[in-house]
Amino acid sequence: MAIGATIHTFTVQLADVDRGVYDELVLRVARHPSETDAYMATRVLAYCLEHAEGIAFGEGVSSTDEPAVLVRDLTGAITAWIEVGAPDAERLHFASKLAERTAVYTHRDPAKVVAALAGKTIHRADDIVVHSFDPGFIDDLVRVLERRNTMTVSVSDRHLYVDLNGSSFSSAVQDHAIA
Repeated sequence: MAIGATIHTFTVQLADVDRGVYDELVLRVARHPSETDAYMATRVLAYCLEHAEGIAFGEGVSSTDEPAVLVRDLTGAITAWIEVGAPDAERLHFASKLAERTAVYTHRDPAKVVAALAGKTIHRADDIVVHSFDPGFIDDLVRVLERRNTMTVSVSDRHLYVDLNGSSFSSAVQDHAIA
């Protein structure tokens, strides 16, 4: 018998001063058995940092037709394709042709993610940004993850402040070009 997804709940107070986004979110996140806690934590942060009308989680790691996080307009067209981890060049090429904006949030070494994409054919590669966090930041978040989580996410001057289940963490959000 296959193991099913584990549901994690995040009650998030979001204050993104940089973008003027303030909201309270209740996120039910299905973590597939093959998905690491670090990937899931990065996916939740990407959702918060990209929060906009029409945002949703993709169908999951088993879906090749959707990213980890996406934003649709009122017609259903994908306006933002947000990958997590280390997507391959072919996937980013497809995404960049489909969506107005493509981005990557990674919990891995950003230099290795960017190096793996260097020199590959990627549509509008100059417009794609890989976002990363300070070393150890995601690992610290993972240590306090629970099935039900209370989280405060604040962003100011591209610096991220997270309170997760009573523990406080901070990280710069660094941007890396792939082209």
